[in-house]
Amino acid sequence: MAQSRALTPAQASPPKPFPTLPEPLPATRFAVTEDLRQAIVLWLDWLAAERRASAHTVAAYGRDLAQFFDFLGEHRGEMPSLPGMAQLSPADFRAFLAQRAGDGRARTTLARGLSVLRGFVRFLERRRLAVAPGLAALRAPKLPQSVPKPLTVEDAGGAIDTVGELSPSVWQQKRDIAILTLLYGCGLRLSEALGLTVAEVPRGELLVVTGKGRKQRHVPVLAAVRDAVADYVAACPYPLAKDGPLFVGARGGPLNPRLVQRQMQLLRGLLGLPETATPHALRHSFATHLLGGGGDLRAIQELLGHASLSTTQRYTKVEPEHLLKVYEAAHPRAR
Repeated sequence: MAQSRALTPAQASPPKPFPTLPEPLPATRFAVTEDLRQAIVLWLDWLAAERRASAHTVAAYGRDLAQFFDFLGEHRGEMPSLPGMAQLSPADFRAFLAQRAGDGRARTTLARGLSVLRGFVRFLERRRLAVAPGLAALRAPKLPQSVPKPLTVEDAGGAIDTVGELSPSVWQQKRDIAILTLLYGCGLRLSEALGLTVAEVPRGELLVVTGKGRKQRHVPVLAAVRDAVADYVAACPYPLAKDGPLFVGARGGPLNPRLVQRQMQLLRGLLGLPETATPHALRHSFATHLLGGGGDLRAIQELLGHASLSTTQRYTKVEPEHLLKVYEAAHPRAR
């Protein structure tokens, strides 16, 4: 069998000029050959520009690559390069995963690092910059199935009703109530709620939400959600610019998500809620309670902004009684 050979940049279609990667991304600091460094920069730029990955995601992927190539340089005793990618065997990749596992990294971390490597290699192959057949033979670590842990209807309502008691002023009370109402009433991620601008205040029956990858979705807005947000806006002592953040902190700047997380932490102690009662648990509760009330799984997928139905399907595992009722009511042989 002919040996796989890396393709050099000269053999590919002329790429666009390599962008300048801003510090402090680690992809510019570890020892690799110049051709590989430029390919990494090009990939990270593509993630940000074409895939619309956040700066946080791009930085995390850069760190994962940095750790791999740092390991590879020491493991093989030579500077990693684009042509050298074709010479890597499955054992080289397994050795990297074994070292990370030995350092106490969780299986989820190992799986993410391997996913980053696969994404980078696919990019290299599409651009005809290099190949790495050794990676294709490697299996990802098997991960335990994570099941969302929603709050009960009573606990979700109690959190919203009580959070105002933890705030030092009336307007902050209304702000915190509005945020939790948005998370539970619309199924928003905390970052999505805090990313809303004043121009996006929900006044009608639909709210346009910009989620992961800057993808937009339309979410129905309950009257209770509109009223809670309107109460906060009317009480806020700071001038809210139309293109500025909807939710502001004590000094008028963008609200730090850590404050909302801290409020939920206090609510856990005050109301006896489980440790899983986080802001994100309200989003899980939104989906689970919709499903329990007869909501369609694909509709819930759209409301949550999940790219894959398999992600939404995890919610079915927390409502087996509901699924049994649906089955018995719908299947012809169950009647």
